[in-house]
Amino acid sequence: MRWRVSPFRCKSNEVIFMRFSKLFGALLLAGIALTAQAKTELIVYTAVEADELAKFKQAIETDYPDLDIKWVRDSTGIITTKLLAEKANPQADVVWGLAVTSIKLLADQGYFQPYAPKGVEKLDPKYVDSAKPPVWVGTRAWIASLCYNTVEAEKSKLPKPASWQDLTKPEYKGKVVMPNPNSSGTGFLDVSAWLQMWGEDKGWKFMDALHENIAQYTHSGSKPCKMAAAGEIPVGVSFAYRGAQEKTKGAPVEVIAPSEGVGWDLESFAIVKGTKKLEAAQQLADWSVTRKANELYNEGYAVVAMPGVAKPVPNFPEGIAAKMIKNDFAWAAKHRETILAEWAKRYDNKSEPKK
Repeated sequence: MRWRVSPFRCKSNEVIFMRFSKLFGALLLAGIALTAQAKTELIVYTAVEADELAKFKQAIETDYPDLDIKWVRDSTGIITTKLLAEKANPQADVVWGLAVTSIKLLADQGYFQPYAPKGVEKLDPKYVDSAKPPVWVGTRAWIASLCYNTVEAEKSKLPKPASWQDLTKPEYKGKVVMPNPNSSGTGFLDVSAWLQMWGEDKGWKFMDALHENIAQYTHSGSKPCKMAAAGEIPVGVSFAYRGAQEKTKGAPVEVIAPSEGVGWDLESFAIVKGTKKLEAAQQLADWSVTRKANELYNEGYAVVAMPGVAKPVPNFPEGIAAKMIKNDFAWAAKHRETILAEWAKRYDNKSEPKK
């Protein structure tokens, strides 16, 4: 005897399957939507170099899948100005990778929510705010350096500078570019360092002499080194990370730490007071003090906050850490606005136009 399958039953099964598929698809889409909704968008103001932000976002969101990091990135001075302008109605949830001199300026105005990230005790105490709990926490130092294009220098028979004072010699006239400290954290750490190393009278006298040889002040700390790497200028006053990156990419530059000592600042983070995403902000803070984070910081920067992590960075000036000045961040933050106003009055006529 042969069994016959009813065509009605086949159609019925097909209808059931199609309905199940639609239901499953709807549930799957709903699940995806719920997952997307579960992510917390965190607005993070930063001055970290743009070419590093993607790797940090990926690493953070890998460890905290519920976070969606939205960077708002610009130079230190511009981010600082933006934060001050928004003081009455802050738009950021976290400030991350900003100079500690700017963070302290804002902290003194009650801008931030104190928080002790999990594991912060493993960091070198000199890179952490002394308040309990800390208002800010440092991650890594960026350090002043010169980028010297050997090819362009040879064309104009320009000697290799070994010191800051060398840059005031007549042969360097029109051959040097440096950042404007009003818009660049690198520019400010230079000016602050010169004033701390030599005192106000000698510091401003040095800057007067340097100004005579400056071709232009840029609004980015990286740009002078990029210009030197591209052969647009023989000497760029910049910072070691950018110089090392350009040299690694094959540019004919030497990265020099001047003999008198080098200024530096501390990339730091702090949680904005009143954020409606406090738990998410604290998660970012917790991640930022981990060993994994410090190892990522060390990929481009030679000095990081966690002891025992830092390894030599290719093409960094040898012995640069020993040349870092004893930096008084409190003094720099307190006098920041006065210093910037005086600098602008004296030298702003050579600044590149603002965008």
